[in-house]
Amino acid sequence: MAPPLGNDVYTIRAEHRHTRRSVLGGLAALGVLGAAGCTRVAEASGKEGGDLLQRLRAQGVVRLGIAGEIPFGYIDKDGHLTGEAPELAKVIFKRLGVDKVQPVPTEFGSLIPGLNSQQFDVVAAGMYVNPDRCQQVIFADPDYQMLDSFIVRKGNPLGLRSYKDIVAKKAKFATGTGYAEIQYAVEAGYKQSDILIVPDQVAGLNAVEAGRVDVFAGTALTTRAVVRKSAKAEATAPFAPLVKGKPHVDGGAFAFRPTETALRDAFNVELHKLKKSGELFRILRPFGFTKAEMTDLTAKELCGG
Repeated sequence: MAPPLGNDVYTIRAEHRHTRRSVLGGLAALGVLGAAGCTRVAEASGKEGGDLLQRLRAQGVVRLGIAGEIPFGYIDKDGHLTGEAPELAKVIFKRLGVDKVQPVPTEFGSLIPGLNSQQFDVVAAGMYVNPDRCQQVIFADPDYQMLDSFIVRKGNPLGLRSYKDIVAKKAKFATGTGYAEIQYAVEAGYKQSDILIVPDQVAGLNAVEAGRVDVFAGTALTTRAVVRKSAKAEATAPFAPLVKGKPHVDGGAFAFRPTETALRDAFNVELHKLKKSGELFRILRPFGFTKAEMTDLTAKELCGG
């Protein structure tokens, strides 16, 4: 497993999404279903719910779609596959009788098409579960939950602690390509055409430090990691963005083809064992996750019921 997440690790090209956290339906929307799944997808899954698990056991290897996003799934500077999702996949698939994992790096926007065209067997990128994605893939239950946070200049001179604050203060706002935070800002009243879109949280930190923007929005996990060694910027306290006027907590999970309910369900069984024993937290903690980011959310909940 990789060492604890530090600012130096961000010298490797990271993030979305991914992005993982993106909720924009048009950006490689990823789907989500709970262990029972939504009826529409379950009906389309075939009589046996797919035979992929049996084939993976026979092959002894599972192909993981990753998007090069720290800390969720990436190749480290020594060429090794790591990140919270691949490390979790190694444990769960071994328990399922599949000893090896093989990374298939791709752009975040290619994860769903790549999964459904069988370029890899499962998406292991910590992708957010949302209703749009439920139309295209099925998800295991989330292995983590996540709040948002801002990168701002030291002392947070504009007092930015929510998307409404950004709108009220007319702050210059940036976020990452495909980030869910785009939608959250627009819902709060920020004009989408005025948002500065940058590649990732490192570029966001640079934009804040250089004064090109007042604030960069990302996940609490990535913002607190990237500002660790910054002398000019800091991360705000985590908060829940508003969706349809209500606080919203995101959850990230593994994605499977809609026909592979048997594999998804078997994965969920082992995931819940890890949650109950506390081993899940031990796997995720080296990547900067805290106990506050452990969750009992289900994919069905985040899918919209």
